[in-house]
Amino acid sequence: MPIVDVKVMEQVLTAEQKQAIARGITDVFADVAGAPARQVTWVVIEDVTSGQWTMGGEPVTTEGVKHLLHGEAVA
Repeated sequence: MPIVDVKVMEQVLTAEQKQAIARGITDVFADVAGAPARQVTWVVIEDVTSGQWTMGGEPVTTEGVKHLLHGEAVA
């Protein structure tokens, strides 16, 4: 069945937040595909090293993502 690959910036989310995301994704998949899908839905949450992603050609950092999540402007 499905493998859902989620990539997040390192040191932004706690283990508890990642687990909540995995549960939520599994719930949505089971709601759409049917309850039996719950037991065979894999969710992989991968931390990406700060600066290894780019947006608009500029590196995205852990600090920048934390600012965005708090509604702060990023320079």
